[in-house]
Amino acid sequence: MKNLVDRLRCRRTLTVEEYKQLLLCRDAEVTDYLHRQAREETFARFGNKIFIRGLIEITNRCRNNCYYCGIRKSNSRITRYELTQEEILECCREGYRLGFRTFVLQGGEMPDIKDEWMENIVACIRRSFPECAITLSLGEKSYGTYERFFRAGANRYLLRHETCNTQHYRKLHPADMSLAYRLQCLDWLKEIGYQVGTGIMVGSPYQNIHHLVEDILFIERFRPEMIGLGPFIPHHDTSFAAFAPGNAGLCLKLISIFRLMLPAALIPATTALATLAPDEREQGILAGANVVMPNLSPQKRRADYSLYDNKAFAGAEAAEGLRELKERLERIGYEVSGERGDYENGKRKVGNEG
Repeated sequence: MKNLVDRLRCRRTLTVEEYKQLLLCRDAEVTDYLHRQAREETFARFGNKIFIRGLIEITNRCRNNCYYCGIRKSNSRITRYELTQEEILECCREGYRLGFRTFVLQGGEMPDIKDEWMENIVACIRRSFPECAITLSLGEKSYGTYERFFRAGANRYLLRHETCNTQHYRKLHPADMSLAYRLQCLDWLKEIGYQVGTGIMVGSPYQNIHHLVEDILFIERFRPEMIGLGPFIPHHDTSFAAFAPGNAGLCLKLISIFRLMLPAALIPATTALATLAPDEREQGILAGANVVMPNLSPQKRRADYSLYDNKAFAGAEAAEGLRELKERLERIGYEVSGERGDYENGKRKVGNEG
């Protein structure tokens, strides 16, 4: 089985059956070898630096009704909020003071009438922090809207496809949502010039190993600059409340596979992963992740951005916990980087250049 890992590191595509074998493998020695190879590849590209992004959750208002999401439109039990422009800028100012050079503006899918408001915010952040990267994660928009955000100063866009299997997508989303449109949005983002991120929810209801392999093959073809992987975690106000959380070990395997497949990619150790267990963030980094996203949102709003139950947003998951994060990373041999951490394909910082 180790030969499959070696072929991945040599940038060779595996077959569908080989990917299944690797994902289903329970041999701890093989899994350790996979993580070690991914870790070595990460170190060869980036050294021991972990890039930090300041996450600002700008609104929990959403026009969609995704069955797994705690901020879905029909959930009447949560307190809705929308940060003002000044609140968002204050988050950026505090983040800049703490050393963040990338701001990630994440929110539910707002109505189109809010696009101009968002465009103005992006432009204001760009004027105020010209050397910083601006990442948006605001869901599906039109080509024209994505282009306006890009021209206003946004550099990156995160849009996880969650699953690229049509039948599985239908089990997770209402009929008025379209997988074809979501994939079209990803193509538009790449065409416009964003650094594009996509990814999957691991262990989502009705997901099977065939779906995961389809997602691997899609990401291999699409070649995103950023790859977000997080376990499904149920929310008590959704129809999936009784489903079990996704498997952290499988998330770690996928992080390693994508690191070997796309070695220059920016791969976060996600908040969802850190929510499952206190050390899962570190395990994600040891599996090949090289990004963390501490929460810069106003503290009074963090609990209201409840995508899933028990979301971690304090301690090392918070911007004010940056010292704790640094200490935890240092214990496993890594350091926080103050760089923007842009995607740089083909650049290896240390190690074998061959």
